[in-house]
Amino acid sequence: MKYNITHITHYTYSKPVSSCYNLAHLSPRDSDRQTCLNSRIEVLPGATTNIQREDFFGNRVSYFNVQTPHNELTVTAESEVEIKPYGDLLNTAFPVPWNEVRGILENSTRGEDLDARQYLLESPFVSVDQDIHRYAQASFSPGRPVLEAVHDLMDRIHNEFDYDPGFTNIATPLSEVLKHRKGVCQDFAHLAIACLVSHGVPTRYVSGYLETIPPPGKQRMQGADASHAWFSVYVPNFGWVDFDPTNNQIPMDRHITTAWGRDYSDVTPLKGVIFGGGTKHKLNVSVDVESVHSFVA
Repeated sequence: MKYNITHITHYTYSKPVSSCYNLAHLSPRDSDRQTCLNSRIEVLPGATTNIQREDFFGNRVSYFNVQTPHNELTVTAESEVEIKPYGDLLNTAFPVPWNEVRGILENSTRGEDLDARQYLLESPFVSVDQDIHRYAQASFSPGRPVLEAVHDLMDRIHNEFDYDPGFTNIATPLSEVLKHRKGVCQDFAHLAIACLVSHGVPTRYVSGYLETIPPPGKQRMQGADASHAWFSVYVPNFGWVDFDPTNNQIPMDRHITTAWGRDYSDVTPLKGVIFGGGTKHKLNVSVDVESVHSFVA
């Protein structure tokens, strides 16, 4: 499947901003299943400096600064991406028991396994406690195939938690998400990562987009899509497999990956520092994910 993606971020400030310095994860990355055919980022007013590079995790990152005084800042990212679905490959990974994963990684010198070990650690937005370990335990009976256990955990989070955009913000701790059983996609991804890390399964946070399918008879609305988040689990001798607890599905060819890392802090779509701007800021984000045509092998 091929997609055209347009992500527009618009800031309005109550007073002029004299200068700003920004970091953006807005260009989709390449992987075994995904190819970014082209990508461009436009900044208005124009950026004084705009540097493109890869970060520690291999994500495409843009650093830019604006030295022109401004009351508004608009960042437009346009990309064209092609995606292959998993197909039948998943079946080959299910026999690996979850409780053997950590041991395999600790005794391996393979590059892929060594890289995956960093995702066994806690991070700024992923902390493990007894309540999280206890919640996950119902899915992790000894000897259960790792992807079967992860699928069960994803199913439980989807069915036992309410999607509530007004309940959490980026600073809401996982303990509150677990206690009230509410949150949004990034909360559910962080919770799943904490549950899996507590059981020795390497898991990373994935940021990207999901194509929105309008209800039957309804016209697709431009700009109505949104950034999305899910998680990915590492299976030794197989690789990474994505899971989307918000929608209770294994992502196939409708999920577009922008970046991955330990948690949201590693892959924030756009963040930065401003000088000036007053005390009142307004943010508006518009995302459009348009399907072009089906992938042909």
